[in-house]
Amino acid sequence: MELRDYARILQKSWVLIAVLLFVGIGAAAGFSILQTPKYSSSAKVFVSTSGGSSVSDLQQGNTFSQQRVKTYADLATTPIVLLPVIAELGLDLSSADLAAMVTATAPLNTTLIEIGVTNVDPALASQIATAVSESLTKVVEKIETPADTGSTTSPVKLTLVQHAEVPQVPVSPNIPLNIALGGLVGLVLGIAIAVLREASDNRIRSERDVEAITDAPILGGIVFDSKAAERPLIVHDDPRSPRAESFRTLRTNLQYLDVGRESRSFVITSSIQSEGKSTSAVNLAIALADAGSRVLLVDADLRRPKIHEYLGLEGAVGLTDLLIGRAEPEDVIQPWGQRDLFVLPAGTIPPNPSELLGSDALLKLVSEFNRAFDVVLFDSAPLLPVTDAAILARTVGGTIVVCAAGRTHKNQLRGAFTALANVDAPVSGVVLTMLPTKGPDAYGHGRYGYGYTYGDALLPGEIASK
Repeated sequence: MELRDYARILQKSWVLIAVLLFVGIGAAAGFSILQTPKYSSSAKVFVSTSGGSSVSDLQQGNTFSQQRVKTYADLATTPIVLLPVIAELGLDLSSADLAAMVTATAPLNTTLIEIGVTNVDPALASQIATAVSESLTKVVEKIETPADTGSTTSPVKLTLVQHAEVPQVPVSPNIPLNIALGGLVGLVLGIAIAVLREASDNRIRSERDVEAITDAPILGGIVFDSKAAERPLIVHDDPRSPRAESFRTLRTNLQYLDVGRESRSFVITSSIQSEGKSTSAVNLAIALADAGSRVLLVDADLRRPKIHEYLGLEGAVGLTDLLIGRAEPEDVIQPWGQRDLFVLPAGTIPPNPSELLGSDALLKLVSEFNRAFDVVLFDSAPLLPVTDAAILARTVGGTIVVCAAGRTHKNQLRGAFTALANVDAPVSGVVLTMLPTKGPDAYGHGRYGYGYTYGDALLPGEIASK
């Protein structure tokens, strides 16, 4: 992934990331509030040695003290030091329990021992720290007093130089730190889930996903319309809408497509059903007719024909009757609207669609249609469920693959191109449908002009009618 991909993921999943961020902050705050505050108090003990007054004697004594101070620090958490403290303060604790509260550290290159105690009671923490320090001085003096020399004085002396004070502020929980860590964990988790979800998403989302699968040109994109089912003929019903403008852009790009091919016939198909191929075919045909082209729209989906329903035409007879020789083109081709748009419905659904679409009769019809019309559009069945579209595409010579953004999986689109390649059917281009108009995956309005509004200006079809 590139940097812009991560930026798009963050923009796309900002709600998820924000939710997990606040969940992390809330969890950390709740955890901190539920924790019992603990206080820490510390005392300091100075270690010194006696013997000699010369500089060398003092230096040797200081070196000796530094060497022994670590041992004395470790001694502070042993039962010999802690048991007298328990007895003195009347604590209902074992030496092990008390040792868990006590820490003794010796800063490097010093002869100081810092004894800290953490407890839920600040006053008790102070008392224990002082008591442990005093007990340690007594134990060290007893241990270091030489018994074989008859001396009653220890060469090592521990002096309590800083008594423990009663703390006023708890050391834990550290609420600001916990909230910061909780927010950081929530943020990292949200970003990780967003990236993982994007990496595991196998759906076609944008032009880049299509370009990674095929070299076929992208002819345009049809923006999403939540009311598409209510008004399928958007170019006719609402010609100033962004979706209608999408079809006019597609019409313009189609005029420059396959310029070396004499015929202007195209099969419009898709990988799976419900990708918008039939509505795309109808609206593209209307847009082409608005521009002055003589257009024939053929419903070649002999399994689930829809064209006659969208256009409000009689669909009892049509392409099937032509292919079996039961009718002539002039008997079944119907004009539509005030344009040069003609429609050939599918007719009766046959038991053998693939055989009819691969027959010599269809090849003859395609030649006749190419001579009689400027553009011929064949709406066919999806490529993956049946072979009808692949057979038809090989005969017609040009294929436009419709792909629904957010619905079609990458392996489905890849399988559609494989099906066309298996029969050597040329692919003219790809049309993306159901493209979002907002968000990080929105189709580029600036690039295709979907944000342009006509105002009171006349559309091409209206100019022609004037």
